[in-house]
Amino acid sequence: MDSWLSPKVPQLRHEAPGPVRLGPDGLTPDGDVRLYVCGITPYDATHLGHAATYLTFDSLVRTLRAGGYNVTYVQNVTDIDDPLLERAAKIGVDWRELATSQIDLFRSDMTNLRVLAPDHYVGAVESVDLVVSAVERMSDTYGLASGEGGADDVYAEVAADPRFGEVSGFSRVEMMEVFAERGGDPEREGKHDELDPLLWRGAREGEPSWNGKDLGEGRPGWHIECAAIGEHYLGGAPTIVGGGSDLVFPHHEMSAMHLRALGHEEPALYLHAGMIGYEGEKMSKSLGNLVLVSKLVDQGVDPRVVRLAMLDHHYADDHHWTDADLTRATERLQAYQDAIAARAPGAAMTALVVHDCMTDDLDTPGALWALDAWAAGDAPRMTEGDETEELADLVTTVDALLGICLIGGPFDTTCGCVESL
Repeated sequence: MDSWLSPKVPQLRHEAPGPVRLGPDGLTPDGDVRLYVCGITPYDATHLGHAATYLTFDSLVRTLRAGGYNVTYVQNVTDIDDPLLERAAKIGVDWRELATSQIDLFRSDMTNLRVLAPDHYVGAVESVDLVVSAVERMSDTYGLASGEGGADDVYAEVAADPRFGEVSGFSRVEMMEVFAERGGDPEREGKHDELDPLLWRGAREGEPSWNGKDLGEGRPGWHIECAAIGEHYLGGAPTIVGGGSDLVFPHHEMSAMHLRALGHEEPALYLHAGMIGYEGEKMSKSLGNLVLVSKLVDQGVDPRVVRLAMLDHHYADDHHWTDADLTRATERLQAYQDAIAARAPGAAMTALVVHDCMTDDLDTPGALWALDAWAAGDAPRMTEGDETEELADLVTTVDALLGICLIGGPFDTTCGCVESL
């Protein structure tokens, strides 16, 4: 599956200050980084919750690569699943048409937001053979007659994994509270355990299905999809797994269990982006309060403003979007551009502070506060160095790490106009 065109990332003009520390425990990646980020189920447009998640891992990739890490980045697309089929049936379109249109819109949104494309952008449909092979390799699976047209479903057995629960840290009560609402089927008759996750859904009449060899006709389960895609395209298990905090359980818990069953014992570092609400309520389609990236851009909002508004919150924190966020971000962008035009002093020191903030668990709010101080004339100067070189250093750092092009237009794929300083 094609991804989108990445913006050019300039090389930092100063030496990277120290290793990248991630998560509440300040863990430092060691060696090459294999990053897997759970992608969209393409049944609806990209809202700000999606944008916040993918901006988080865009910031991570930018910061790691700037620090000299070799990063392989894989992102999936769940282009076959119940929500997609249900949405397609509801609006009366073919599920493939709906998936294609929403993936195209997602690509456009990511391009406008200057998000780096993954090295491998992989759909579930094109990965059926990988899933079938993975399920065949797993020893802790069992078949279950569905009672629906005689189809056979295949489940993994949570009781076979003594480490089940280590990703989320949830108690069984907590697991059961969210399992059904996040894609689980605890009411399914005949399961060994209510929490057992589906690996392969046997073919049902009226549903798309694929040849599962000995598994029979059917389609992949959600959790095994990510485990199989990640293992194959990363050349092993992920070292970092990312997604929204709603994926902690069951998705990341189950995917980790599947990877262990496939022989990958080393735990990954899990990073989760917080949930985004709107004006005090959960952002959801049912409430009709989704804020869509594409709609904002269509209304003339500079994508850099959207990006700045998202970066004003730490990635791990839940927060509520308000219209004031756009106002603040618009004023910020203008202040930064005015400071460049005025050749504000202290740019070189500010660039180092921005970089240091980003290596400290992607502290984007701290990075923006440093830029605010510089734009307000409150940044200290390192030396009596060349003013133009200092400004070029800062502009390059903001582009490379924060993905904001301070010189040029909102849709520029490169901020290569530093020479204009």
